[in-house]
Amino acid sequence: MAQVGHERDPSRPVFVISVAASLVRVHPRTLRIYEDEGLLCPARTRTNIRLYSEDDIRRVLWIRHLTQERGVNLAGVRILFELEERLGTRILETLFDEANANPSPEDERRADDRRHGGNPATQENQ
Repeated sequence: MAQVGHERDPSRPVFVISVAASLVRVHPRTLRIYEDEGLLCPARTRTNIRLYSEDDIRRVLWIRHLTQERGVNLAGVRILFELEERLGTRILETLFDEANANPSPEDERRADDRRHGGNPATQENQ
């Protein structure tokens, strides 16, 4: 018998912190820091266990992209998220699409470093 009405709901909290951290390849402490900074607000069970949704996972990936690829600090990330919410537009997706369409020389260098396993400046001195 086919199951009806079991469409995925990306806002449904289903992942405990260890699974969520594993999915985005961060330490669970990083997720706690993002929560302390007001960037994430996972659901809680009656016993106070954090549960993350697919939307939360997507948000963590945005935070990591902004901090690691774009050089934005956590305070800046918070401001960008607040602007998006106030304006009701997808500012971050637009920035991401524009950056991918026209990567800066610095973006290309970082991508090249990742492909070759590290920072060439440190490899030159070895």
